[in-house]
Amino acid sequence: MEVSTATKAGGLRGKLNKVVLAYSGGLDTSVIVPWLRENYGCEVVCFTADVGQGIKELDGLEEKAKASGACQLVVKDLKEEFVRDYIFPCLRAGAIYERKYLLGTSMARPVIAKAMVDVAREVGADAVSHGCTGKGNDQVRFELTFFALNPELNVVAPWREWDITGREDAIEYAKKHNVPVPVTKKSIYSRDRNLWHLSHEGDILEEPANEPKKDMYMMSVDPEDAPDQPEYLEIGIVSGIPVSVNGKNLSPASLLAELNEIGGRHGVGRIDMVENRLVGMKSRGVYETPGGTILFNAVRELESLTLDRETIQVKDSLALKYAELVYAGRWFDPLRESMDAFMEKITETTTGSVTLKLYKGSVSVTGRTSPHSLYRQDISSFESGQIYDQADAAGFIRLYGLPIRVRAMLEKGI
Repeated sequence: MEVSTATKAGGLRGKLNKVVLAYSGGLDTSVIVPWLRENYGCEVVCFTADVGQGIKELDGLEEKAKASGACQLVVKDLKEEFVRDYIFPCLRAGAIYERKYLLGTSMARPVIAKAMVDVAREVGADAVSHGCTGKGNDQVRFELTFFALNPELNVVAPWREWDITGREDAIEYAKKHNVPVPVTKKSIYSRDRNLWHLSHEGDILEEPANEPKKDMYMMSVDPEDAPDQPEYLEIGIVSGIPVSVNGKNLSPASLLAELNEIGGRHGVGRIDMVENRLVGMKSRGVYETPGGTILFNAVRELESLTLDRETIQVKDSLALKYAELVYAGRWFDPLRESMDAFMEKITETTTGSVTLKLYKGSVSVTGRTSPHSLYRQDISSFESGQIYDQADAAGFIRLYGLPIRVRAMLEKGI
């Protein structure tokens, strides 16, 4: 491709050699390509990560990127890495943000940003760029990963620098710079999709009192329209990590894809919530996570057999912080990595299988089994047994309740 005079001499805002841009092929990132060349006099390498967003979003990307002025497009299939190294550790940890959010976008950003750092090294780039707005969480997630993995890279965030304020401005800029404007129909919602989930924000959802429209959902059917007959599933788990569905061993990405399809047709995994963004504001989002919802129920249920009371309590308390770190973009923070080592160790014996029933949006556990189960029928049974003598309970209660008894005696002057 021809290199413009601006590329040789520098741009309006300075000079960079080569920039790796997180690229989707949509209007915003298509406009960022010429903007980077004009303002930083640089070559632009577009990078697209396949994290399961769908094949339609990858069609014709190379032509779009080069038509926008990019020197090349790099596409990497990150689906297996995404599920194996990011989703499954969060699943094992039981990480849920603010009681509901299963961290779909939060987990995807660091795997994409890590790949961008790798591509920057491969192509000799001195900068990276993203199309995140200055109001959201994703700018933090991308940039903290860049800082952690290559602090020498320059980071360009056009939405924090340029004068473009909306879609019409972007279209005008594209036409001025001979950039083909994507002709895709503009969605009224802001969506993010990957193999784990699909999020919806914007339009009527910005008013928390509004019920989402039925036709908004894309990964799951309305529970009212789901089959009238329940479907049973058996999830096999090894050391806190899912490995099989109905006895069939699958790769991480294939396993999740299959559960998305099964859960989706039963209307499983819809969440509507108002969350606290990292940047301080509240936002309302609707999430579809059919496969993830099934897996969270399965892993958590198996832990009821394999972990004792105090271990579960400590694990649950750490899971809150773990989720907060992931949500805040601190995936490569030593604290999260240390907590992950704890989670891996504590779930070594969380191996077995869980049977679940899916029915009109609900996931019910119907059975669980593990070779490392701490449940003993001979102890738990109401029938008399040799290990547990019910008469021992009297002394235990007297000692356990002693502080309560002493306080009551003080209050009554005894």
